[in-house]
Amino acid sequence: MSSQRWDPMREIVTLRDAMNSMLEDSFVRPRAGMTAMTSGMAMDLKETGDTFILEIVLPGVKPENVDISVLNDTLRVKAESTDESEREGENWLLRERRHGRFERSITLPASVKADDASADFENGILRIVLPKSEGQRPRTIPVRSAHGLPEAGESSGSGQETIDVPQHSGA
Repeated sequence: MSSQRWDPMREIVTLRDAMNSMLEDSFVRPRAGMTAMTSGMAMDLKETGDTFILEIVLPGVKPENVDISVLNDTLRVKAESTDESEREGENWLLRERRHGRFERSITLPASVKADDASADFENGILRIVLPKSEGQRPRTIPVRSAHGLPEAGESSGSGQETIDVPQHSGA
């Protein structure tokens, strides 16, 4: 009788394969003509001092088929890409480009002035610039020393002397 040594890695690989199979079976691949897809709009959002800049990838979409709306701090973008019709004698072997209606909403970290927003569409990239509302812009707050004590080197005006402590050098 031979004994076989237990290999934990063999069990992990089996579990990984089972998880992969389960996940592959649970996701449904998009069909031609599928509508209201949210994953078809990759976007980047960045913030400057007084604006939010959003860039959305919309390949194959025409500017006239894009609708942008803002309500309070929520931005919603709708787009539609039309499908190319099949021609006689052609048979699709692979279709990965998505066509149909796309919609994406994002809640911004602050409210914006929608009336001053702008949108440009170039090379399949939609760029939306949203100025922040006045109350949402960062303000600079001056920093004073704690308890009203003067900074080093300043005169306190109290008649007390300030003593400068020499800094230790690394030599």
